[in-house]
Amino acid sequence: MNLSKDTEIVIPASDGSSGMSRRLFFKRATIAGATSAVALSGLVGLGAASGQEVDADARDERFGPHSLKKGDHDILVAAEVAEALAVTTYSNIINTAPFFTRLESDDQGYLMAALQEEMSHYLLEQEVTDEFTPFTSFFYPPKMFADAQTTLNTLVTLEDAFIAAYLVGVRNFSTTHLRVTAARIMGIESDHRTLARVIGPGVAAQDAGPIEMITGAQGVAESVDPPNNNGYERTLCWTNINQALAALMPFVDKTAAKKAGFDTSKSYPFEPFNPVLPNPLGEFISFKGC
Repeated sequence: MNLSKDTEIVIPASDGSSGMSRRLFFKRATIAGATSAVALSGLVGLGAASGQEVDADARDERFGPHSLKKGDHDILVAAEVAEALAVTTYSNIINTAPFFTRLESDDQGYLMAALQEEMSHYLLEQEVTDEFTPFTSFFYPPKMFADAQTTLNTLVTLEDAFIAAYLVGVRNFSTTHLRVTAARIMGIESDHRTLARVIGPGVAAQDAGPIEMITGAQGVAESVDPPNNNGYERTLCWTNINQALAALMPFVDKTAAKKAGFDTSKSYPFEPFNPVLPNPLGEFISFKGC
């Protein structure tokens, strides 16, 4: 299937309007958060990595919500929104995308494991901030889950953005433990980007496969061979969380979604759950990482 502009989502590297985007994001987040707390209250105490509470020494190390610096808090809230968006994306690919049913079992398994991992990330961040995601439904481009090319373009675009956003955390978090945690999550997002590119050639002919070119956040169609085509992670030239917030706006805000050409006739709800990670050796364990 040939790429078209309709299936590309270019995320800008410049932060020329990031201040306004940030103010708008947090203003609307405050309004949305008033209703989301009730809907998500059943997740309190599920914890981060495996359905258990974050270990007690994390609180002792002053990572409770009342000890977070504002800059750390803002990065974590943006990360919560990103992870809720990731959970919603993966769950709808698995449950509604026709091409998913015709993937090989190992490719299906990657997507199912990624869903568990993204939910785990969300719960960790929720535990630290003691706040729910302020946005609980999301918009997508037209044919997001009906057309495999659009699905994979958007998925890789999102993973590109998540990688860059967590690198902002590595750059700007105020503590070593938070910076290391951001790096640990970023590594998983990098796995997800690579594996999303692995899936392309496995898309069935019935679903316009095989898909050999995928367009990510920089708006350039890139060959899926090799799927791990980065020597270094791409920062998208982001240096502050404002730039990540600007990239999220079309997915969370109807006005921004319409401007970006997204389908605003339907939004997809974030449906949290208690995750089970694929391997206990890869669980969160603690902010120390051991």
